[in-house]
Amino acid sequence: MDKIKDTRSFMRITHRYLGYFMAGIMVIYALSGVLLIYRDTDFLKREKIYDKVIEKNLSEKELGKELKIKNFEVLKTENNIIRFKEGSYNTLTGQANYTKKELPFVFDKMTKLHKAKSEDRLSPLNAFFGICLFFFVISSFWMFNPKSKPFKRGVKFTIAGLVISIILLLI
Repeated sequence: MDKIKDTRSFMRITHRYLGYFMAGIMVIYALSGVLLIYRDTDFLKREKIYDKVIEKNLSEKELGKELKIKNFEVLKTENNIIRFKEGSYNTLTGQANYTKKELPFVFDKMTKLHKAKSEDRLSPLNAFFGICLFFFVISSFWMFNPKSKPFKRGVKFTIAGLVISIILLLI
């Protein structure tokens, strides 16, 4: 292993090996991030048919929540059958028949990385990933001598990136 002599060598060495370690994780986050951009479309999604018994006598709101259907909307109700765009629900028996468009298993699991909440088992990975990215940002300023041309140019690019990001956030 390389020898750590000072803060600069520590940052460079840690940046290098942490970068290699994080490379696989970053590929998954990058791909799943691109998939999430298109979550409002049917891109790569397949139709899956569900036929299951759920709780009886659910209201429209409860039914949409139970079936986890976004923008759930009842089309009509007749003879204890609630019909909606994706299927139907029998209020007497609790029988629900419906279709949903979903990503294939692996892609679905990948996109859940970005949606993890604090109580999810993936939340420590998300926190670790965020901390590592923050370290990469900070440690990159130790890659070059502060008096060098690449460092000064890098600071200008950093400021430009920061300004553009703030403008896009505020628009």
